[in-house]
Amino acid sequence: MIESQALLPYAHELRIAVDLARAAGEMILNYYEGPLYIEQKQALQALEPVTQADRAANDLIVRAIAQEFPDDGILAEESIDTGRRLTKRRVWMIDPLDGTNGFIDGNGDFAVQIGLAQDGTAVLGVVYQPLSEVLYRAVQEQGSWLERPGAEPQRMHVSGQNEFSLMCLAASRSHRSPRMDRVVKALGVRQEIQRGSVGVKVGLIVEQRCDLYVHLSPRTKQWDTCAPQIVLREAGGRFSDLFGGEIEYNLPNVQHANGIVASNGAAHAQVIELLAPLLSEFGRVPAS
Repeated sequence: MIESQALLPYAHELRIAVDLARAAGEMILNYYEGPLYIEQKQALQALEPVTQADRAANDLIVRAIAQEFPDDGILAEESIDTGRRLTKRRVWMIDPLDGTNGFIDGNGDFAVQIGLAQDGTAVLGVVYQPLSEVLYRAVQEQGSWLERPGAEPQRMHVSGQNEFSLMCLAASRSHRSPRMDRVVKALGVRQEIQRGSVGVKVGLIVEQRCDLYVHLSPRTKQWDTCAPQIVLREAGGRFSDLFGGEIEYNLPNVQHANGIVASNGAAHAQVIELLAPLLSEFGRVPAS
């Protein structure tokens, strides 16, 4: 049950987002055993896989959001970005199936992500893992909450671990680049848990199973991070780009060109400081 309710800011929006995430998750599982029709779509400078499950879940969420909140903007991964959202203060950021590779591989690392940004800031987020029925939800200044089947909602708080040698890194399942190996060595992190979806990795941090996530690639998009960011922030964590800059939403360029760092916040500044000489060596400078 969502805590008390009608009088809280964004209560109606949260209820709709939670219901849609669960409905989309149920739809996605209808495709999980296959057969899957996998296409390669052009995603800016790269090709990415997309299935009929991605598109069906996208249509379900976008249609419902557009009907329920006709004055809001929408940025959804499988929808054409018309630019209309840029005239709106409130914009929904929708990743109907974050972790498509995990969905295709059948490893369970995928999630439905529905976020709401207002004036460029993430203010509401829902991350739902259909297989486990684990749901993370957060609203600005209302805390971060975990829901599991058969259990009461649990308020989440990140760890206070600030010793890198004792931290656990939420790492990507995909092949790690030599540059990421350099980052891990520089930080001195010795433990890792590998997962596919951004939302799933942030979930590891809010559940105190991990403490840190670093993503060097400039290919992460606004819909990948909006919901996870508010979930992490409301649990006491921090979310920034690789240079320590704030993550903003509803920008014309949907990519996070400066990468992302998500952490429990306890050593976030030290992470950014340790990254700086490596980024310089890699030829990375802050993109405007």
